[in-house]
Amino acid sequence: MIREQLIAAFKLPTAEEQRKFLDCMVLEVPAPQKVAREEAVESNFRGTWFLPEKPVDRTLLYLHGGGFACYPKESYAEFLPLIALAANARTFALDYRLAPEHPFPAALDDARRAYLCLLELGVDPRRMVVGGDSAGGNMTLSLLPQLRDAGIPLPALGIALSPATEFDVERPSLHHDEADWITGRMAETWRDWYCREEERGDPRVSPIHADMRGLPPIYIQAGEAEILYDSIVAFAEEAKRQSADVTLEAWEDMNHVFQFFGYNAPQSSAALKRITEVIEQHLPSA
Repeated sequence: MIREQLIAAFKLPTAEEQRKFLDCMVLEVPAPQKVAREEAVESNFRGTWFLPEKPVDRTLLYLHGGGFACYPKESYAEFLPLIALAANARTFALDYRLAPEHPFPAALDDARRAYLCLLELGVDPRRMVVGGDSAGGNMTLSLLPQLRDAGIPLPALGIALSPATEFDVERPSLHHDEADWITGRMAETWRDWYCREEERGDPRVSPIHADMRGLPPIYIQAGEAEILYDSIVAFAEEAKRQSADVTLEAWEDMNHVFQFFGYNAPQSSAALKRITEVIEQHLPSA
């Protein structure tokens, strides 16, 4: 059903009409505990805080998916409380600028500004996680090398759920999309909205080409049935070649960002639990 609705949205002629359609779709995944929401508007960006009742002293900067072109806020308003609870952290979901109106590097610049603003607000980078799904996973993997190269203090951990890792190579899974809720054609169109052809190999666009040495640990989740799976595996293999601290865990038969199913699916529930365990390992509650 979700796949058919996304295909219907994709047939609309403009990005703005697609967004309006997708904003009407809500995948309800109630959080098991109350999570407060607070809108935050800074001079350079917007976003929303998701605050568990008793978070520990850690902060998650979360970058949403949507092909760099959409932000279905009502669906993410259901999903982000689950992420905040899994992290048990004050979670800031950035409302970054969208393509095609604001192509690369606008969204990535917004993510960098948000990270720096959190540091200026007194957030300890040793108690911070940067994470995201899909396009936001791509931005997570692209942001970390930028911060390192600029000499900016790095977060303790990066988390990427079903990240897009390369735009200059098309691997077989991209068009084996019968089991996924996004299609290869959608991914190609969003890519073209986000960046020019000559930018596809830029490490800030395709983080598989980045120097991954000296980065904090990165934890990746993927579904083996998703169209980005081959690219995600290739990224993990390149990270291993560079001796980077990157861990990939994959779930059989699962689609793109299957964590959206919350506690309604055992695989999604297990993946959220693993996020809790990994964050606790690197940023213990004590």
